[in-house]
This record gives sequence, C-alpha cells and structure tokens, in this order.
Amino acid sequence: MLERDMKALEFDKIKLMLKNKCITYRGKELAQELMPSTNLEEVKKWQQETTEAVSLILRKGSIPIGSMEDFTPIFQKLKIGAILSTGELLQIANFLAMLRRLKHYFKEDTVEEESYPILREYFENLYSNPNVEEEIFRCIKSEDLIDDRASKTLYDIRRQIVDQEGKIREKLNSMMKKNAKYLQEAVVTFRNDRYVIPVKQEYKNEVPGLIHDASGSGSTIFIEPMAIFEINNEIKELKMKEQVEIERILALLTQMVSPLEDDLKVSLSLLGQIDFAVAKAKLSIEMEAFEPKISQNHQIHLKKARHPLIPKEEVVPIDIWIGDKFKVLIITGPNTGGKTVALKTVGLFCMMAQSGLHLPAMESSEVTIFDAIYSDIGDEQSIEQSLSTFSSHMTNVVNILNSVTQNSLVLVDELGSGTDPIEGAALATSILKKLFEVGCLTIATTHYSELKTFAIQTEGIENASCEFDVESLRPTYKLLIGIPGKSNAFAISKKLGLDEEIIKSAEEMLTEESIRFEDILGDMERDRRVAREERELSERLLKEAKEQSAKTKEEQEKLSKKKDEIIQKAREEARDLLLDAESEANEIIKELTELKHSKDKNVGKKAEEAREKLKANLSNMQKELIAPSKEIENPIEKKKIKAGLKVYLPMLEEEGTIVSLPDRKENVQVQIGLLKMNVHISQIQELKETKTMNTIGVKNKGRGGNSISSKAMDISTEINIIGKNVDEAVMILDKYIDDAYLASLKTIRIVHGKGTGALRKGVQDFLKTHPHIKSYRNGLYGEGENGVTIAELK
Repeated sequence: MLERDMKALEFDKIKLMLKNKCITYRGKELAQELMPSTNLEEVKKWQQETTEAVSLILRKGSIPIGSMEDFTPIFQKLKIGAILSTGELLQIANFLAMLRRLKHYFKEDTVEEESYPILREYFENLYSNPNVEEEIFRCIKSEDLIDDRASKTLYDIRRQIVDQEGKIREKLNSMMKKNAKYLQEAVVTFRNDRYVIPVKQEYKNEVPGLIHDASGSGSTIFIEPMAIFEINNEIKELKMKEQVEIERILALLTQMVSPLEDDLKVSLSLLGQIDFAVAKAKLSIEMEAFEPKISQNHQIHLKKARHPLIPKEEVVPIDIWIGDKFKVLIITGPNTGGKTVALKTVGLFCMMAQSGLHLPAMESSEVTIFDAIYSDIGDEQSIEQSLSTFSSHMTNVVNILNSVTQNSLVLVDELGSGTDPIEGAALATSILKKLFEVGCLTIATTHYSELKTFAIQTEGIENASCEFDVESLRPTYKLLIGIPGKSNAFAISKKLGLDEEIIKSAEEMLTEESIRFEDILGDMERDRRVAREERELSERLLKEAKEQSAKTKEEQEKLSKKKDEIIQKAREEARDLLLDAESEANEIIKELTELKHSKDKNVGKKAEEAREKLKANLSNMQKELIAPSKEIENPIEKKKIKAGLKVYLPMLEEEGTIVSLPDRKENVQVQIGLLKMNVHISQIQELKETKTMNTIGVKNKGRGGNSISSKAMDISTEINIIGKNVDEAVMILDKYIDDAYLASLKTIRIVHGKGTGALRKGVQDFLKTHPHIKSYRNGLYGEGENGVTIAELK
C-alpha cells in the first residue's frame, strides 16, 4: 500500500485514534507502524486477535495495563554493568507487579482451553518473579528513600545518626537559652549539611565557632558552635557510611535484576502486543464494530457501513457491494451528495480489515484481500510541478494503470474531470474499459451522462447514485446501486427561483433522447424510493411483531414459573402438615398404649379425649386437602375408583389406599399409613408400578411408634445429586434427610461430585445447620474422596 493512498483514504487518522488508545510505548509503536497485510492467514489472525480482546474485555472488564516509561536506558546500564538507581529499580518492580496482575487477571476465572488461543499465548508467556518484586519493594520505599530495614547495617547507621542529631539539638537548645540575646532567633538550621545557629552580626565574636554563611542583608551570621563541631563531623562520617551502604544495597538489587534482562525484554514485547490488541478492541467497542468476513471470491459487501470519522449522530449508513455480478461500479449524483464519502468508506474499510481492525458495519459484512488499493481522490493540483488539476489526476491514473493487477482495488473520484466534457467523458469511458479488462474491482464517481449509458450497455459494469431530495434541496446521502443518478439541474434551478422561460429554453436545447433518458431515470428513482419506504415499513412492523412475541413469551415463562413456585409451596405445606399430623398421631397412640396398661380409674375418659384430639387433627388436615384448589396432571378417572385401590397423592408426595367410594362432593377416604383422610378425586393419581417415590412419615421403634411403612424400608443410604445446582440439591437433600431420619438410618452417603467444589460447599453449609445431622466429613480413599460427603444422623 502506498503512503499517498493511505493518507487520501484517511487511514492515518484511524492509526492515530488507535495509537491514542494504547498505554505502553511499545503499543504506541505498533499502532504507528501498522500497515495493511496482503497475507490472508495473517489478516485472519489479526482479526481473531481483535475479536478475542473484545470478548475478554466484555467478559472480565478492563485489562490492568498501566503506563510505563521506556526501558531502553535501563537495559543499556545493565549491559555495561552499571548500578541502577532507586527510580529504575522501582520501575522494574512496578513492571513485574503489572505482569503478575496480568497473569492473575487471565487465570482469574475458569477459561476453556480452546478460548482465546492468541491472547492465551501472550498472557501465559509473560514473565513474573514475585521474589525480586517483593525484595525491591521491601528495600525501596520511593525514588528518594531506601527503607531503614533494607539491611541491618543501614538500620544501625541511621539509628546512630538519629542519636547524634539528638545530642546536637540538646546542646544547641542549651546554648540558645544561655546566649539568647546574641541570636537573631532561637532556631536550629542547616548550612553545608551541618547544624548552625543564626547569630546577630554584631555578636559574632561572642559565640565561638565556624562561620558557614551570612544572610543577604549581612545582619545574620550562621555559626557552627565549637561545642558541636565533633558531633557534626561524626554525623557527616555516618552519612558517608550511609551512602556507601545504600550503594551496596542498590548493587545487590541490580545483581538480582541483571539475569532477568532477556525475560523482561520478551515480556515488554508481549505486553506491547497485549496493549495493542486491547487498543484495537477498545476502538471496536467505541465504533460499535464487528469482525468482517474475509471473502476469497474477490467480493465486497458492506451492510449499513458507517464512515468511522463522521460523528455517529450525523453519519448515514450505506449498503454497497461489488465483485459478484459486476466488477466496475459508477456512482453519479450531486456535489456534496455522498459520492466521495462512499468511495472513501470502501477503501478505508478494506485497509482497516487488512490491518486487523473491526468494521463499523453489520456483522455479516464481507471484504476481500487486495494486493494494493489505488486511489485518485481530491484536488491534486501541484503548483511546484506546474501541473493543472487535470494533469495531476491523469498522472495518478497513468501510475495506477501501470501498476494495477486483477487483485487490486481502484477508487477514482470525478474520473475525466477538469477538461473538455466531451473529451473527458470519452477518456473516462476508455479508462474504465481498460480497468474492466484487467479484472480489478473499480469504483468511480462522475457527473458524465455518457458513463451512465456505458454502464447500462456493458455487462459487468453497474450504475449507482446518491439520492437527492429535490423538495428540500438536500442530499439524503443514501447510496442506490442499480439506479443511475438523475441530473436535477432544472428542478433545483426552478426551486431556487430561476425564470421558467430560461429553464424552458434550456430544455429545448436538449435532444429528445436525453430528455427521455432523464425521464426514465426519474421514474426509476421514484419507484425505488417508494419500494424502499415500503420495505422499511415492513421491516419495522416485523421488528415490532418479533419484540411483542418475545415479550409475550417472557410473560408466559414468568407465569409458568410463578405457577410452579405456588405448586411447590403447596406441596411443602401439605408435607409439613402430614408430618405434624403423623407425629401427633404417634404421640396419641403412645398415650393410648400407656393407658391400656394403666390402673387409672379414668382410663376410659382419657382414651376418649385422646381419640377426639386425633379426630380433630385429621379433620383440620382434611380441610386443607378436600378442596381441589391446585390442578394436577392426569387425575384418576372416577370410574376406576374402588375400595382397596393403591393411589398416589401428588400434593403430599405420598402413596395411599382408597377406603371408600366418592361421596356427593366427589371426596374419597384415603388411608396413608395410620391416617385416614378425605381427599377430592382431582387431587389423586392412579399409582403406576414404575413410579419412584421419595417417602416421608416413617415410623419405627425409638422414634414415636411401633409401625414402619413399607416405603421407609426402601430408603437408600445413598443419594446422588450430581448435575444439580445448590438450590435444587438442598431441596432434594432436605426431603431425603427427613426420610432417612424417620427410617432410623445412622449414616448416609451424599454423592455430589468434585467439579469446582461449589456444590460440595453448598451441601456441607446446609448440613451444618440441619437439626437431624450429628456430624459430616469428606469421603475417604475408596469412599469417593472429595466427590462425596458422609453424614451421621442423630
């Protein structure tokens, strides 16, 4: 691709937008160096890289890349064995910390192995060294400060300095009290890194010591008293030792960093690639762009394409295609009508696609790979070369004709303009013929009517036009392929107020053939506009219908879900009711048994009271169950009901036996274990032999009774909840533990699988608070290990 063509199509502005989204200097370099590729596999890889980055950002949020300075000076110092400064070492530590965060960011969630293959390679090959990172941060607090505990020697030296400075201040404070009248003010200050006091000029001989400085006016003399001279010397020596120790620490840290040079260089390069990919993704998201399809059939099909440099609120999307039934497209229409924008949109989109950038168009848009994109757009008049506009354009066209191949794209604006219209039209027709013979894809804009006729008469060459609204005298910027542009000169002139006689005179100068041609174009344009408006109305109505359908479906799903929740709640309430009733029944039976063997004289009275209590409990429960308030699937047919028939009650999730036939209200008496109750036939299902029941209401010795239902005998010591989510598993497990407890099971085995561990955690959190659970543990070797939980019941 030629630099001139990339500039003419404004690809340099896209590169600048991309560069501004990069954070690292290497990422900015990659954006600046970006050039369209002519290699199909390379283009596909670049596009996939951008798509992966978009997906990663949308899934996990911003990628934690921070700004960095250039590492070149650091590598140069390491190369010659120089010691790095505190700032340079901190730069490396910050870089290592960023690399560590990036690796953690990518591994943070469970990512499928096949996901993000390109970015995965970048992230996994980033180098990290927590030990070096931590050691640098431990020793260096800021660019100007080494931590006291960077070494024991440094700590001891700084403690001695603090002690000596304390002694100096103590002596100076004592001296200032005694000699206050000689001092300009009672403060301790520094001159030449030594402690001094400000003495009035006239008393300088009253304070023995060394003069270090004087104020600008000369009224204050800064004197180092002799009493602290030796201590100041000691402090200076300690500070020299401190500096030597700091240099030693920096040298040791540099030695730790030096072997990492190659790894750091590789990571810098990878970080640049990640930063560049992220910048492409950010640009894609900002432009609401998508990855285009790459055609190998030498075709372009852009749908709702929006020029990325025109503000979103102003740009008019266009549909444009070429390469299928025609290889040359001739666009006509008024000035400022959108012809040049359409031309630039196609060229810019092809350059962007071949550079791995997404296109602001519909997802199904398609482009192809060109070996070169040639353009002749805009006013190319050159004063320096003494070339007219026409000569300049012809120079470009000659260069294009000398270089073009069948795999090229040629974009020419106002072909043949700038000279005599008759000659220009003939020349333009001849040039388009030549390009058509070469076989390249060509899009040209023109005002010449001769080219419209040429396109109509030549197979493989198609007309297009930019729509113009004569009523408002404004272009609509919509591109119409297959419709040549109509000249609106007379209509516009009339609208602007030109005398009708002048317009009529001008019309008489036209040939009858020209008039008829323009009329045909006008009719075609009107028909096309009407058809487009009707299509847009149909599409809008279809969209509204789909939205309404989706909304209705969503409401139905909500209602269905609500219905299921109500039914489930009713089942749970009925189940609790049955448990309470059976528990009461067991207690009453126990009382009756005790009374039977008692010598109490009031045995008969107490037994009657117990029977009445049991009768009342059953009556209350029957009130809840008689009314057919909830519909069930496949209720039993009335004609099949007979005494002794085994049936199933879905509301209670229990089996029972019919004791009596239906009464006038279609209620039957059903016995469940010890209990007899009246139930409406709409709440009963015929018992299938294959139906699997999870039972409740088990009685045995030691838990309130002497009888054990036959179902309780079938309770398994193991339950499998693999594949359930935590909420589903807890609901199933709660029911199972009740059954197991009533069946007097001592130990149960809960199979939940290993997976991510979320289900195991949810199950064990539930077991912690369950009243029937005494203890629980993970399975041992041979029991299923972490895939099962063994629970002991109370």
